[in-house]
Amino acid sequence: MLAGLCNGPNGGGARYALALIGTVVGLVVATGLAATAGPALAQRRAALLPSAEAPDTVTFNRDIAPLFFEHCSTCHRPGTAAPFSLLTYEDARPWARAIRQATSTRSMPPWKPEPGYGGPFLGDRRLSDAQIDLIARWVDAGAPAGDPADRPPMPEGLGGWRLGEPDLVIEMPEPFLLRADGDDVFRKFAIPIPISETRFVEGLEFQPAVRDTGSAPASNPRVIHHANMRLDPTPASRTLDARDPEPGFDDVTPFDAQFPLGHLLGWTPGQDRPLVAEGMAWRLDAGTDMLLELHLMPSGQPEVVQSRIGLYFTDEPPTKIPFTIRLGKQDLDIPPGATDYRSRDRYVLPVDVVVHGIHPHAHYLAREVRARATLPDGTSRWLLYIRDWDASWQDYYFYAEPFRLPRGTELEMEFRFDNSAGNRRNPHFPPRRVTWGPRSSNTMGDLSIQVLAHSASDREILAGDRRPIEMAEDIVGFEMILEAEPDQVTVHDDVARLYLLFGEAEEALAHFRESARLEPESPAAQYNVGTTLLQLGELDEAVAFFERALRLDPEYAPVHNNLGAALRSQGKLEEAIRRFRQAVRARPDDEDALYNLASTLTLRGEFTEAIALYRQVLALLPDAPEPFAELGWLLATQPDPTPEDVQQAVGLAEHAAQLTGRRDARVLNTLAAAYAAAGRFDEAAATARAALALLRDSGSELAAAIRQLLDLYTEGRRYRRPR
Repeated sequence: MLAGLCNGPNGGGARYALALIGTVVGLVVATGLAATAGPALAQRRAALLPSAEAPDTVTFNRDIAPLFFEHCSTCHRPGTAAPFSLLTYEDARPWARAIRQATSTRSMPPWKPEPGYGGPFLGDRRLSDAQIDLIARWVDAGAPAGDPADRPPMPEGLGGWRLGEPDLVIEMPEPFLLRADGDDVFRKFAIPIPISETRFVEGLEFQPAVRDTGSAPASNPRVIHHANMRLDPTPASRTLDARDPEPGFDDVTPFDAQFPLGHLLGWTPGQDRPLVAEGMAWRLDAGTDMLLELHLMPSGQPEVVQSRIGLYFTDEPPTKIPFTIRLGKQDLDIPPGATDYRSRDRYVLPVDVVVHGIHPHAHYLAREVRARATLPDGTSRWLLYIRDWDASWQDYYFYAEPFRLPRGTELEMEFRFDNSAGNRRNPHFPPRRVTWGPRSSNTMGDLSIQVLAHSASDREILAGDRRPIEMAEDIVGFEMILEAEPDQVTVHDDVARLYLLFGEAEEALAHFRESARLEPESPAAQYNVGTTLLQLGELDEAVAFFERALRLDPEYAPVHNNLGAALRSQGKLEEAIRRFRQAVRARPDDEDALYNLASTLTLRGEFTEAIALYRQVLALLPDAPEPFAELGWLLATQPDPTPEDVQQAVGLAEHAAQLTGRRDARVLNTLAAAYAAAGRFDEAAATARAALALLRDSGSELAAAIRQLLDLYTEGRRYRRPR
C-alpha cells in the first residue's frame, strides 16, 4: 500500500529516505515514545500483547488485517517493490502513522480511476470513507494488536503467486547485472518455454524478483519500471540473446516476436491481472520462446535482475479472439514550461464490439487521462478518467461488466501534460523540450482498448481498418526519435519494417542502409539491405550484400534462401538451387526455402523431387495458395497421371481457389487444367474463361497461354506437360 513512497523518476531512493526519517519522527511524537521513557516503553510492550480492549476499540487482528489483506498486501508482501510488508502486526505496527497519512490523503492504496467515470473495474483497490476512518481510529487508539484469535487466515497467494501455484514457471536463464548509474536500460531476454504440445493460457503472472535462487543474490524489484512479454515462435530472439556476451540483448526486437492476438502481456508495479474472460485464452505453441522486455532504472548501486513468469493453462481452446485498439499520437513535442499540452485521438468503430478492458500508458509529464465513447445516437459514456496520473502506478483495467458499443461509435482519448517545474514528477530540472519516445526522459500517451467483435469477419474488418492507422502513427514516432538520436540502430530497423508493410521500399532501404553503416559487422544488417534491394529488383547489389552477410556468418540460413532467390531472378538456376539446398540443410522446416527449392526445381524440369518438396511445404503452410496451386498443376499436367494424381490435383486446385476467393487468374488456370485432366471439360472451359475475365491486360503472356488452353478444353482435350 505504501510502495509509492519509493517510486520516482530515478528510483526514489533519496525521496524514500526522507519519507522514512519523517515517518520515524512522527511515530515517536504520536506514541510518546522516547529512549528513556520507561512508562511509554511499557505501554508499547503492552500494545503487542492481547488485552481486554473496550468492545469498540479497533484492533489489528480483528479489524485492520482483513482490510490490509484485501487492499494492500498485493504489493506489501515479500518479493515485491514495496519497501515493507503488511502481512503481520509486527510488519505493520512501525508504519502506523504513515499508513494513516497515506490512506487519509488517498495516495494509498494506489487506484487512479476516478469513481463514476467508467467502470466499475475488477480489482478496485480504493478504500471507502468508512475504511479510512477505521484505520485512523486504530492509529489513534495506539495501534493495538488485539486478540491473535481474531486474526483471519492469510488469503491464498499473498505469500507467493497471487493467482495460485502456476502450471508452469519460466525464468530468466541467467541473472543480469544492472549498472549502478547512468541512463535507463532497455534489455530483452529470450526465455525458452518447455512445452511439447500446444497449450492454451488463461492467466499470466509476472514476478520481478526471484528469491529462491540458492546462492545467487536476490533481485531488486524496484529497478524494474515495467515489463512486456512477447511470444517468438522462431529462433530469432534466442539467437540474438546467444550472440550477446551478457545475458539478454539490446538489439532490435525480432519482427516475429508479437503479443498474442488481442492481448497485451505487460506488468507495472502494483498490477494485479485477473484470469482472461471465459473463452478468451490465448494459444501457446511448442517451440515458442517468451521474449521478456524490461525497462530498468539504475538505483545508485549495482543490482541483480532475474525475473520469472507463471503461466496458467486451460484445456479449453479459445472461442473468442479479442482485438486491441490503440489510440494515441506519436508527434508529441512538449516545450519547456508548458502546463496544458494536450494530445487527442479519435476513432470511429466500423463494426459492433463488446469492450472488456482499457489500459492507459504515459510517462512522467502526463497529468490527466480522459477516454469517452460517443454513440451514433449522440449519447456519451465515460470509459476512463484519471485526474492525477502517476507513471509509477499504471494498470490494466478490466470492466466488471463488459458492455456493447455499436458500429459508428466514436472513441475519443485525451492526455494532458505538464512540462513545468510545478510538476513534481517532471524528471527534468530545469524543464526541457520533451518529445515522444520509449525512455523515461521521453513522453508517451497511448490508450489501448481491448474489444471483442461479434464474428471473425467483423474482427478482420476492424483489424484491416485500424492496423494501418496505428502503423502510420508508429512511423511518425520512430522518425521523431531518429531526429533526436540518429544513431539508434534498433529504431532504424523498426521503422524500415513498417515502411515495407506500407509498400514504401525506398524509404525502408534508406533506414536499413543506415543500420548497416552503423553496424558493419552485423550480418542481419547486411541481410536486411540485400532483401530490400531484392524487392526493388536491384539484383547485383542485393547479391553483393547477401555475400557480405555470409562472410560474417556462413550459417545464416535466411541469407542463403534470399541469395538463391536473387540468383534465380538472374537466371542462374544451378547456383540458386545450391543456395536453397544450403538453407534447407540449415533449417529443414524452413517453408520458404523448401518452397523456393521446389519451384526452382520445377523450372529445371526436375518434377519428381519438386513434387515431394511441395508435399512438405503443404504440411507447413496449409493456408498458402501458391504451393497448393503449383503442386496441383504438376500433378494435373503430367504426361501420364494416375487417377489418384488427378483426384489430388482437383482437390489441391479447388483448395487454392477457395483460399484466394476465386479471384486469382493463375490459380483458376490451374483449376481448369485439373478439371480437364479429370475429363470435366465444360467446367475446365468455364473456369478458364473466368480466369481471363480477371486479367486486366488481355495481351499478357498469361492471357495468351490461357486462351491456348481454352481452345484445348473446348475440343475436349487436356494439356500434357512435355516429357
